[in-house]
Amino acid sequence: MQKLMLNKLCCPMDKSELHIEIYKEDETGEVLEGMMTCPDCKRYYPIIYSIPIMTPDDYRQKELEAPMLKRWGLEMDASKPETFQLASSSHVAIEK
Repeated sequence: MQKLMLNKLCCPMDKSELHIEIYKEDETGEVLEGMMTCPDCKRYYPIIYSIPIMTPDDYRQKELEAPMLKRWGLEMDASKPETFQLASSSHVAIEK
């Protein structure tokens, strides 16, 4: 995912600007792995293999995202199992 695209994306739930944390880039600066978070609704949207996963909660599968979160040292908010939100202690957002 090209970094310029990040400025065009917003939270699909509430249209807020997203914060980005990049975990892996290639030599051209393309984002291979990262995490976008919404400061308002607290949902997260991972970037996996350069693809931002921005589908609504009903269509996402926690089992598929859990290994990537674990690798990044993050965890989902157990108090809200129906939503895709990170535990507040596991994530520090970096603005784009």
